[in-house]
Amino acid sequence: MELRHLRYFLAVAEAQHFTRAAARLGIGQPPLSQQIRALETELGTPLFLRHSRGVQLTEAGRAFAEDARHIVSAAERAVERAQRVAAGDVGRLRIGMINSAPFHPFVPRAIREFGHRYPEVRLSLDENSTPALVEDVRSEQCDIAFVRPPLGHAADIAAVALFDEDVLVALPNGHPLARFESLSLWALAGERFVLFPRTVGAGLYDEIIASCRRAGFSPRISQETSQVTSIVNLVAAGLGVSLVPASMQQVHSEGVTYRPIAGEAPRAAMVLIHRRDDPSPTVARMTALLADLGETG
Repeated sequence: MELRHLRYFLAVAEAQHFTRAAARLGIGQPPLSQQIRALETELGTPLFLRHSRGVQLTEAGRAFAEDARHIVSAAERAVERAQRVAAGDVGRLRIGMINSAPFHPFVPRAIREFGHRYPEVRLSLDENSTPALVEDVRSEQCDIAFVRPPLGHAADIAAVALFDEDVLVALPNGHPLARFESLSLWALAGERFVLFPRTVGAGLYDEIIASCRRAGFSPRISQETSQVTSIVNLVAAGLGVSLVPASMQQVHSEGVTYRPIAGEAPRAAMVLIHRRDDPSPTVARMTALLADLGETG
């Protein structure tokens, strides 16, 4: 028994006439009658009472029609669901991000817009460092991740540039340098720094260190923490100064003053990564959405 046999049977049951059912199906009446006869033979019972004006369902035919409708409907839903999954309208998307990513408005906007456009795609979020997220994407623990470049040797990972942002000086409130509207990096030469370890984000770390060295000094790092929010809290506690992405101003800490850098300054870039050969339609949907958002600003 094939699905088409159920459709043929239901067409006859609804039309109560072989000729009219055959016309609706676009096939000849004799082949349709043969298919119904074969179905009745397979089931071992008549499904229709035949008379000169048409046909009527038998008791067995009525029971079979009820189940056949459910089966055909379920098959149609299965086809529709498969097509929607293939198009990226249904499924899941596992998103990784570094802990500073949610503070830039672009990232939550992108996730919010994706959820609005594709409400039947299940989203999951996880935070980690750039190196850990690269490995999570590579090992298929994550589908995409918002990270800081560079990625090191990652030929199997594709990176989509999203934006870069200013880096600001973070000072404890009341610090003598806070009275200036902007600061050169050289002004920080004698300060203790609070920074994240290089293993957490080599790209931004190297950018900060290189910028300080070009300004004529090597920063004296007295405290390290892997969480950018913790950096802000340590600065607020008076344990040092720091250089942080401008979006970290979203961390509302009463004990921190932010100042722009005068002259040459590091930049904090953000990229989206995914497996280069990933056929996932939900990943394709997200990358297309990010391109749209980038074009619209």
